[in-house]
Order: sequence, then C-alpha cells, then structure tokens
Amino acid sequence: MSSSGSTRAIVAALVANGGIAVAKFTGFLITGSAAMLAEAVHSVVDTSNQSLLLFGQRAATKPPDALHPFGYARSRYFWSFVVALVLFSLGSLFALYEGYEKFRHPVELTSPLVAIVILVMAILLETYSFRTALRESRPLKGQGSWFRFLHNSRNPELPVVLLEDAAALIGLVLALLAVGLSVLTGNPVWDSVGTLAIGVLLGVVAIFLMIEMHSLLIGEGATPAEDQAIRAALEQTANISRLIHLRTQYFGPDEMLVGAKVAMPPELDLVAVAATIDVAEAAIRAAVPSVRVIYLEPDLDRAPVPDLLEQKG
Repeated sequence: MSSSGSTRAIVAALVANGGIAVAKFTGFLITGSAAMLAEAVHSVVDTSNQSLLLFGQRAATKPPDALHPFGYARSRYFWSFVVALVLFSLGSLFALYEGYEKFRHPVELTSPLVAIVILVMAILLETYSFRTALRESRPLKGQGSWFRFLHNSRNPELPVVLLEDAAALIGLVLALLAVGLSVLTGNPVWDSVGTLAIGVLLGVVAIFLMIEMHSLLIGEGATPAEDQAIRAALEQTANISRLIHLRTQYFGPDEMLVGAKVAMPPELDLVAVAATIDVAEAAIRAAVPSVRVIYLEPDLDRAPVPDLLEQKG
C-alpha cells in the first residue's frame, strides 16, 4: 500500500476545500444564511483536517529510535483520529449550535441567489475532490463493497478523505435545499433546519471515523486474505511441518509485524533451522509485501496445540 495515492487524494481535497471555504464565507456575509455559515466552517475544518493528515504522513517517516524501535508509522493513525475529533467538535457541534440559534431567532436571507450560485460551484469543486479520492481508493478496495473498504482498510487517510468529501457533498445539497425552501416558502426556519441536518450528518461521520481510527490505533491484524496468504507461505515452506500459532499487527498502512511459532522435525540441525526460517521469511514477504518485521519461533513437532485466537474467531 503506497501512501502516494493517499497524498494525491489529500492534496486534491485540500485545494478544493480551501477555495470552497472562501466562497462560502463570502456567501454567508452577503446572505446571512446559517446553513451557508455551517458549510463554510465545515470547509475550514476539512481544510485543516487535510493539513493534519499530511502532517501525520510526514511524522510517520521518522526513522526508528531507542524510544520507538518500531518507528513512527502509527502517527498516521493518531492524526487521522484527531481529524475525526476535530470534525465532530468543530464541524458538527458548531453546526448544531448555529442551527439551534437560528431556529430560535430566524433571520431573513438576503441575496439568496448568490448563495445558490456559490453552493452549485462548491458542489462542482467537491465532486472533483470526491472523484479523486474514489479513483485512488479503488485499487485498495478490490471487489469488496465500499462499506467493507471503509471498515477494513488499514490505510487511514483514504477513508477519512472519502467520508469527508461525501459528507461535504451531502451537506452542500442540504444547504442548497435549505436556502431554496427558505426562498420558496418565505420562511427562514428552513435555513436552520438545513443547518441542524448538516450538524447531525457531520456528527455521524465523525463518530464512525473515531471508532475506526481507534481500532487502528490500538492495533489491527492482517486482513483475512493476508492472514490466509501468510499461513499458506509458512505451511508450504519445506521443513515446516505445522503452523502452531500466528499473530499479526499493523504498525502503519505499509508496515506489518508477523510473529509465529512453527513446528519443525526434531532431526534438523541449527543450520537447517536457520535456513528454513530465512526461506519462510522470504515467502511471507513475497505473499504480503507490507510485512516488514518477522519473528519466527521454531519448536519441535509435538501434539497440536489449539490456537485460542482461532477458537474465539
């Protein structure tokens, strides 16, 4: 999993959201629309979030040191979690507060046509960003569904950008509907309803992302397909009679740790054991290129010992 695709998606979203934020704030100053203000703040939050994702990618490239012997790759997970937290605390809560205030004290819109033009332009720009994220995500998604990709991906940035862009597009449509209904009915309360809907939308997306990034932060193992490939590589290696147990964990989207205990015939000498381990490590890396660190523990081929993790699964 190369991070280049993630970087292209982040940069596209950063450029699009920066321009959209300026246009939305201009529209709010002209129209006074609460939905427009909520969307403007949303775009500022998204722009800041993309900067945080880029910072996380940069921090993850720091070399290992005595304090962090496995490196800093997990920084990408941490900053993606921070992005979800910012999206909730600044984007969602602000929209909910602004919608509530405008519901209590409705304000007539001025120059609503300006808001509509700006929102349509923002939809076009956001669509460009969303399409870029989709294009970069498809190779990692494979034949599975998009929900499965969002739930199972070990790459933190692409799901974040995808969901942010999707939420932004839906939010823009909600803002457009809110402004349109306010104009058609002459009732500005629809502007506050649209703002509240945007707040709920951002809250749902942020909570989903926080749950997923928390799971990655505490450590997720190989995907089912990767786990099967690693097991096959070990079991097909000459002189390995049985895989006793296997443990995997992602340090980052491009770095996986593999630890396993394997059974070998008792007649093997030390040279043959070492050679077998070398062959097994090469087979694992060929099967799953993201594997960087491997610890294989040889053991005598005794009676099979059940793997508790497999039993629980």
